[in-house]
Parts: sequence; C-alpha cells; structure tokens
Amino acid sequence: MSTAVRDNDQRSRFEAWVDGEFAGFADHVRTGDLVVYPHTEVRAEFEGRGVGGALARTALEDADRRGLRVLATCPFIIGWLERHPEYQHLTQSA
Repeated sequence: MSTAVRDNDQRSRFEAWVDGEFAGFADHVRTGDLVVYPHTEVRAEFEGRGVGGALARTALEDADRRGLRVLATCPFIIGWLERHPEYQHLTQSA
C-alpha cells in the first residue's frame, strides 16, 4: 500500500491518496502566522491503515516548515498530537 499526501491549496486541505485512490483529507485554514486544523476525514474502507496519521504528520510538518503555530480543533488531530509530543512546540491553546 502506497500512501501519498499532498496539499490541495485550492480546496484548503491536505488530501491522502492510497495507490491512486482518494482516501481522505484534513482541512486547513491558514491566517498570518497560524494554521487551524478543523476537520479530518478518512473514507471507511481506508480506516485503520495509517491514512489519518499520514495526513496529520504531513499537515504538522508543513506548519513547522512554514513557521506557523497550530490550533487543532479536530478531535483526530488533537489526539494525534497528544501521542506525538515531538510536534507539541507547534501548538497554540484555544
């Protein structure tokens, strides 16, 4: 299984593709020095296969590369951040 994640700036979201098939997305809103992640969704047939984690990791690495603070309001991204303390430096409390 090959998962590719790319930023679809026109739709303001990261999209995950598994073996060429659309698998899910993580919405983002960028404003100034902040990025908000309000919603992540993985298609049912791809759940439990690391797609959500790939979306979260790519989104947070993008924020880090851009020098943006992160406000995660999506329950999935919040939970992922709790399990990956190496990204805590990006977070901003609500």
